[in-house]
Amino acid sequence: MSGQRHILCMKWGTKYGPEYVNRLYAMVRRHLSGDFNFVCLTDRSEGIRAEVQCLPIPPLALELKPGQPDRAWKKLTTFEADLHGLRGTALFLDLDVVIVGSLDEFFTLPGQFLIIHDYPRFWRFGERVTGNSSVYRFELGAHADVLAHFRAHMDEVPRQFRNEQAFLSDFLHRQRKLGYWPSAWCPSFKYHGIPSWPSNYWKPPFVPDDARIVIFHGECNPPDALVGRRNKRFAHIEPATWIAEHWKE
Repeated sequence: MSGQRHILCMKWGTKYGPEYVNRLYAMVRRHLSGDFNFVCLTDRSEGIRAEVQCLPIPPLALELKPGQPDRAWKKLTTFEADLHGLRGTALFLDLDVVIVGSLDEFFTLPGQFLIIHDYPRFWRFGERVTGNSSVYRFELGAHADVLAHFRAHMDEVPRQFRNEQAFLSDFLHRQRKLGYWPSAWCPSFKYHGIPSWPSNYWKPPFVPDDARIVIFHGECNPPDALVGRRNKRFAHIEPATWIAEHWKE
């Protein structure tokens, strides 16, 4: 990898407060050796700690229809040909991940574009190329054609692909640039960190072996999991007390 190392995150709207950015920075600082630049692309910088470089989210000009869900298309703006003049290697992290191990190898593992291989869905796993974009790494400016294609086909792409990660993965897979992190590095909290039924009623959630970044998607975020709360009916979890050891400033 070349040049400076950057950590990128993105915060828009009011779903996540500044504490998510501040805790993410603190977790990165504890788990990444050496120098790095931490950037938050955001429309609200209030309350974000001084070590974080807050920059505006590049405009996308995508208009959502009333009631249409936000499928995180804004994340594609990380692929601007010139992202606020930043140069080097970028590791993008979603705000609601919890870092539990070293990040050093996320910058040294070979590959043009690396992402989480989206989690298995029974027998379909072998067929899926889709990545989970909670954690991905790339050279800044190297994949500007991803964003250019989306901007040129903003009516077509959202109809063809469910979200930005499905489009992104398909686009780079066709170019033979798509690669995946080792499967143990970025486990899913809901798939890999909750004891199986019925032991989930008395055994607490756990950090999977060899995990580096635990991904929270679909059901609960770190503060909910910490107190044992899910948004899925009849899906009990005990409090994930391990989160308090890591998700903090």
